[in-house]
Amino acid sequence: MRFLFDLLYLFAGALLSPWLTLRAVRTGRYRQHLAAKLLGNVDVPPTTARTVWFHGVSVGEIHLLVTLVSAFRKRHPDWRVVVSSTTDTGLAEARSKFPDLVVIAYPFDFSWACGEALDRVKPTVVVLAESELWPNFLAAAGERRIPVVVANGRISPRTFARMKRVKSLLKRVLFRHVTTFAMQTEEYAERLRQLGVSERQIRVTGSVKFDGATGERDTSKGRELARVLSVSRETEASEILFVAGSTHAPEESILLGVFAKLRATFPQLRLILVPRHPDRFNEVAELIQKSGLSFARRSQLTDPPDMPPPVVLLDTVGELGAAWGLADLGFTGGSLDGKRGGQSMIEPAGFGVPVVFGPHVWNFGDAARMLVDAGGAIKVKSADELEGALAGLLIDPHTRHQMGAIAQRLVREQQGATERTLEVIDGVASRAA
Repeated sequence: MRFLFDLLYLFAGALLSPWLTLRAVRTGRYRQHLAAKLLGNVDVPPTTARTVWFHGVSVGEIHLLVTLVSAFRKRHPDWRVVVSSTTDTGLAEARSKFPDLVVIAYPFDFSWACGEALDRVKPTVVVLAESELWPNFLAAAGERRIPVVVANGRISPRTFARMKRVKSLLKRVLFRHVTTFAMQTEEYAERLRQLGVSERQIRVTGSVKFDGATGERDTSKGRELARVLSVSRETEASEILFVAGSTHAPEESILLGVFAKLRATFPQLRLILVPRHPDRFNEVAELIQKSGLSFARRSQLTDPPDMPPPVVLLDTVGELGAAWGLADLGFTGGSLDGKRGGQSMIEPAGFGVPVVFGPHVWNFGDAARMLVDAGGAIKVKSADELEGALAGLLIDPHTRHQMGAIAQRLVREQQGATERTLEVIDGVASRAA
């Protein structure tokens, strides 16, 4: 079966090569770490220590792993920890978050690359964040009797609908090679059961993302961002900072239009716009320029501007958390167009930020429902409702503060998934010893 997948990957690569080449030239993606990804010849120093391999596909999953890896290292200081990521931005963020760990590029799912990477890392256990399952990697781990844990697992309704069509194939090529699925919710666990996964492979541990939402606003990163952006907190009414985080097209255009209308009534309002993908930074900068709004790019600021601009494009990686720590209200992206299922509203909620998001939040459905039901967030049905929801929060600071307090309290009540997930990893690792 693995050779069939190799052939399929090669065929797909040949078919897509013109598009991939053009995108690599335009954006710089796919070119870094190509040999390690294609051949699996990752650079991992030899050791006699037991090794755990944590993998997060991109920046969001790496942020999730920060909490889990930190707790694992405290529990097992004698283990070596290896962290991998698939995307260039994920690798850069992993090196930033784990400067003293071995960070490697995750191999392409060719049988030879996966086998070589596993032979070089020699993990006692592999931990995959959320839903990164590839057949040849899992088969290679199975051949080497390396247990695999899916941490913080989730299955969106859209993914579930697709999986149901081929569930017998998935059970044979994917699920049987996973030792334990540590799922965020009972709803996600039930979807696994319906796909034929054995009950003994499933645990419900909660979402690690609640544990990662520290809610600490006074940080060095936050102070530096506030300085550079001239964010003032001298008086309660000095300004209102609206952060739109992890946005996708066409949300930036919608938000700029809404912001321009709101600022006419609330001149103290400022917007920090944070696109989800770095390769869209220039595109979004052009959108802001065409809107006629005065703006600055964070990447070009080293000192505070003479006149703080109403709009800031946060075109850096790793500062969204600091921006949430400055926010008075927020919007979480990927929630308006029905294609992406929303980005996390847990982090801003942990900071006590009242958050508005669109109707399409299946990636974080459980968290979204809890926040809305408790009164800690607002879910709008469409882009047309967004302006009204934000205006209501701007008019009524008491409600805004009350929502933020409710959201922060709910996040703290949900914490504890990290310890439950570590117990799963420990159990799997002990059986592999």
